[in-house]
Amino acid sequence: MNDNAKVVAALLAGLAAGAAVGLLFAPEKGADTREKLNESLKDLGEAIKERSAEQKEHINELKDKLVSTIKGKVNRGVENLESEIDEHA
Repeated sequence: MNDNAKVVAALLAGLAAGAAVGLLFAPEKGADTREKLNESLKDLGEAIKERSAEQKEHINELKDKLVSTIKGKVNRGVENLESEIDEHA
């Protein structure tokens, strides 16, 4: 996990904890407080899902670049090897 992802995860966790504490100590009915807490947790879940999807897409892009780079290097290595074999044959 890179530094940006850690910062976002910590920020989301802090926001959720702050919202939960704020709701628990708010002078409202228990049902209203639980409903707000439930909505906040749903929002947090959606934010986590979105961030996870972004990170998954980023990882897939990196994987594709890495595979492409490795294939290119292997192909150049094969070509160089074949060239050396042809020269010494």
